[in-house]
This record gives sequence, C-alpha cells and structure tokens, in this order.
Amino acid sequence: MTINTTLMDTVFERYGGDAEALVEILRDLNQAEGYLSQELLLAVADRLRLPRGQVFGVASFYSMMNVKPRGQHVVLMCQDAPCHVAGGREVWDALEETLGIAFGETSPDGKWTLEVVSCLGLCAVGPVVQIDGEVYGNMTPDKVRALLARYDGDAGGAA
Repeated sequence: MTINTTLMDTVFERYGGDAEALVEILRDLNQAEGYLSQELLLAVADRLRLPRGQVFGVASFYSMMNVKPRGQHVVLMCQDAPCHVAGGREVWDALEETLGIAFGETSPDGKWTLEVVSCLGLCAVGPVVQIDGEVYGNMTPDKVRALLARYDGDAGGAA
C-alpha cells in the first residue's frame, strides 16, 4: 500500500501533529483508508515520534480501527450468552458455511468480512447479526442464508 501523504498531512494538520491526538489521528486515517496498514502505522509512529509498539497497540485495541483490509460487507455476530442460548451456534455455523470463511477472516474476493462482537445490546431478539450497520434479530440458519443472498446474489461465491 502506498501511503497517501496528502491525507496524512491533512489529518496531522487537523490535530496539530500532537501525539496526544493519536487515537483521533488513527481514527481519521482508518476512516479515509478503510484500514491502517503496517506502513501507515509506521509512518504515524515516525511522524509523532512515538514508539511503534504504542501506535500498533492503540490501532489494534480499538474496535473502530482495522489493521487488516475489510470486505465490502462486514458481518458482525453477537457471541454473548443470550444469543448463544437462543441458537447462536447454529447461526454462527451457517454464516461460516454460507460465506466459506471463518470468523476473523475476509473472503478472498474481498466481498465479506466475518467478525464476532461481545454484545450488540439486543438480547431480547437474539441471535443477532449486523451487516454493514443494519441489525437483524431472531436469526436462524435459514434466515442467514436468505439475508446474505439479499446482499450478494451468491453470498460471495461460497457454496
């Protein structure tokens, strides 16, 4: 990945190049680029004169930042107890099977990223799945397959 120096200049100017604004700087770069590449994180560390480990640690700590490219569609699955008890394991398996990827992965074609979250705050309608910010409750394996087909006719080409 080539670093967009114009973008970096703009973001650093916005925060005065202040190392205290590391989270905000990383957030803005992540939003603009889609994720924070290792090259970009190294450039931020060098520019702010911060230890590289500190910058990598902050970038990987916050769920609003990504250190790997994400798919066109991001699927989040609640893994908390109420969703699990309500059939979450079956929904989990249906997501992995339908998309052909495991949780924490992005499909080779870049269409799908599958991630787990602790709680989406909708325990009464679990199991819950979120796709691109849209929340879907009372999920079942059949509902998963139908929902993914709506987003992508062949659910990312997975069988």
